[in-house]
Amino acid sequence: MMEIIQQIIEVIRADKSFLITTHEGPDGDAIGSSLALASFLRKLGKSVTVHYQDPVPDLYAFLPGADSVLSYIPEQHYDVAFVLDIGERRRAGEEFCAFTDVTTTINLDHHLSCEKFGDYNLIDSSAAATGLLVYRIANAFGYKFDPETALCIYVATITDTGSFRYSNSNREAFTVAGEMIECGVNAWYVAEKLYENQPRRRLELLAKCLPTLDVFKDGLAASIVVTLDMYEACGAGAELTDGFVNYPRSISGVEVAIFFRQLEETKFKVGFRSKGKVNVAAFSAALGGGGHHNAAGCTLSGSIGEVKRIVYEIVEASL
Repeated sequence: MMEIIQQIIEVIRADKSFLITTHEGPDGDAIGSSLALASFLRKLGKSVTVHYQDPVPDLYAFLPGADSVLSYIPEQHYDVAFVLDIGERRRAGEEFCAFTDVTTTINLDHHLSCEKFGDYNLIDSSAAATGLLVYRIANAFGYKFDPETALCIYVATITDTGSFRYSNSNREAFTVAGEMIECGVNAWYVAEKLYENQPRRRLELLAKCLPTLDVFKDGLAASIVVTLDMYEACGAGAELTDGFVNYPRSISGVEVAIFFRQLEETKFKVGFRSKGKVNVAAFSAALGGGGHHNAAGCTLSGSIGEVKRIVYEIVEASL
């Protein structure tokens, strides 16, 4: 692992222009890790462009550098493209996948089934968050963490560990989070921004979503659904559904939670969450998706009834 980190450090030292991207519908780890990397590189004097296919959710707008994220890729040559937390290259979006004016691609990820599409691939499923891989690189570089970079790494870590509630909350996650606090991160400030700052539209959307709760397989599995009609009724978007899947997962006895999120008339994003006993990455892979042992997802076509039938069959068979 240290060998690949040292190789990445040599690339950083040698090159000048960097493009950073992450997956569609970016979450706390995707945003925190990419902005932490951007902060680190900029403080080394590098030229950095951060591109996301989808906008930064309002929830993470407080992070340093969030206001500089671009929805397009400026036409220029980049020495290096960093692709973070992505699982599959296609999840970076069509524009990035079609962009070719890059000399070197570096893939940083902690997904168990991540594609090795980079010239350099730093993939470690034992890392609780991709932000921790950014930490490892910067730390090995000898970087002295400033409050801005530390804040981004801290947010990446606590969001992907569910504020240290998930089974991936290992020693490294706690240690690095503590170190980032020593570097100037205010833990209460972050908690307030992430958990005490919900827009009203989110709760209105949740109120429409929760009545769809469906518990099955003798209480071992549960699901909820968000539809396009619900978004329209609340004036809300998909970015406000982050964390909804935790409601069915929180039910006593439920081992697998499923979140069906409508993308188009006959297209659904399916998110799986496990309490630890069940490997939901296996469900996802069988359906053309990917992810971690406890968190995975895929996209399926059909009506909600058809999609539910497909998913329920594979979940029930596995349970």
